[in-house]
Formats: sequence, C-alpha cells, structure tokens
Amino acid sequence: MKVEDKSNEITAIPALLELLDITGSIITIDAMGTQIEIAKKIIDKKADYVLALKANHPNLYSQVREWFETAQANNFQGINVSYDKRIEKAHHRREIREVWTVPVTAVGELYQPKLWVGLRTLVMVVRVRHLWNKTTREIQFYLTSLKSNAQLIGRAIRKHWGIENEAHWTLDCTFAEDACRIRSNHSPRNFALLRRLALNALNREQSYKRSLRQKMKRTAMDNNYMIRVLSCCFIDNILDSGDSLCQA
Repeated sequence: MKVEDKSNEITAIPALLELLDITGSIITIDAMGTQIEIAKKIIDKKADYVLALKANHPNLYSQVREWFETAQANNFQGINVSYDKRIEKAHHRREIREVWTVPVTAVGELYQPKLWVGLRTLVMVVRVRHLWNKTTREIQFYLTSLKSNAQLIGRAIRKHWGIENEAHWTLDCTFAEDACRIRSNHSPRNFALLRRLALNALNREQSYKRSLRQKMKRTAMDNNYMIRVLSCCFIDNILDSGDSLCQA
C-alpha cells in the first residue's frame, strides 16, 4: 500500500490491515509501527502481533531494557522464562541468535501496560554475527500478544528479517531500487510493482542455478529463457488454481 504524501507508515498500516484477512496470523512490524492503535487493530481482527520496541517509546523501552539486564545478570533466577538458541552458518558468516521471553506479569509494574491491548509477553533477542573481519552484537526488544514461547516467537522474528534480506535488500542491491531517479506521477509505484513481479518470477525459475543478477542478464539476452521464466509463473498459478478447485 502506497504511503500518502506528507504521511508515513503509521497511517498506512491500519488501512492495510483493514483490507486483509489476518485471522490467526502473526503480524510482525518494525519499531515505527509499534503503536497502541495498531496493536488494538490487530487484536480486533483476531490476530497476534510481535512489535519491535525501541527508543521511540522511551519510558517503556528503558524499563524493559533495564529489567532484562538485571534478570540476565541474575540468570533469570525465580522467573518463568522461555529460552531458545540458534546457530546458523552461511556465506562465510556465523550467526548466534538467543531469544528470551517472559510473561508481562513477571516484570511487575510495567509502564502503562493497559494501553497495549492483548500484551502478554516481553522479548529480548541477542544476535552475535561473526564475519571474516569483525564481530557484531545487537540486542533487540519486542512486545507480543503471544504466549511466552521463545522458539515460536524467535521463528516469527526470524521470518520478519527474512523478508528484509530476501526482498528489500535484493531490490536495493540487485535491482538498484534505492538509486532509481524515477519520481514523476505514478511511475515510482508502477516500477516498484514491476521489480517485485520480476523478483518473484526469477525466484520461481529453478532450472538455471545462478545468482539473481546472472539470471536477469540471461533473461535480457535470451528470449527463450525469458519465456521460460514467464511460463514458470503462469504454470504455477494454473496449478495453484487447479488445487483450489479440487479442494473446493
């Protein structure tokens, strides 16, 4: 959904949620979308949320951060905590992700908790990345309406960042979206749609085992391969429709 002029995601997200059937889904949103009204909208539509908590809510953020620092220093003694740890290795990088989740009731007097409809759990995620030339460490906090389950919540957060890495990062680096100078009328929105269609089409075509950039170049130079990419999408869509009809 396009963000209107002189506006931002805070007003666009509720409008988008209104269009979607999110019943039973887990909605993950970056810190800008961590708003009381958005949390209420998600709960009203019978879904759950995982909202990033940063300094745009200074009182709540400081309280949650200090509580987790104290609890971790005491090894969460006497606290009903759920913990999960994952180690991934890829692209000459090793990443360790640790997730701690605790019920809101364990924190005590949380800052204005009743304003956050459905809030049940607080989350801390620590990511340590070992690259060939450096090591980075990042700590992130979240608010969620889910039960305290570190494995489930950690998986939802991981999928959120998967969209960032597999879609947004690729659109920027491979399709040069951020460097695009198209600005007038409906052109920016139209080209954004075309880039996403192209990204999905290239990802669906699996016979040519090369990078997206190489597949793009081959599509531009080889009409037969271009037809294969496009037909792959149409075939998948026809099969999906057929499956739906059979199930109906």
